Amino acid sequence: MKILEKIKTVWSTKWLIIEGVFNYYFTRKKIEKIAYWRNEICNSCPLIDLVGDKCLVPGTQPCCSDCGCSLKYKLRSMSSECPKGQWFAVMTEEEEDALNAKLGNNGNSI
Repeated sequence: MKILEKIKTVWSTKWLIIEGVFNYYFTRKKIEKIAYWRNEICNSCPLIDLVGDKCLVPGTQPCCSDCGCSLKYKLRSMSSECPKGQWFAVMTEEEEDALNAKLGNNGNSI
């Protein structure tokens, strides 16, 4: 994947990434349980990239070699899903937007 394509992919998923980063650094038990369950699935997947050759952002391994996402963030993004359908979003982006509106986050991911 060329650098421009990588940048476009990261930009188009920026809110999902921010959500995962937020949930990684500001942990909550419920999210960590979901991340653990998702991680168990990813660890047995042949698409897991432990070296980082297929990561969208260098140095963020382990990542998914199909989408290039860093697993430590993707697993904690509740509105993200596995590109191969092994696990699904806990809430849609619309549900997340509604929740953020109720929480007063002005459309920023939780």
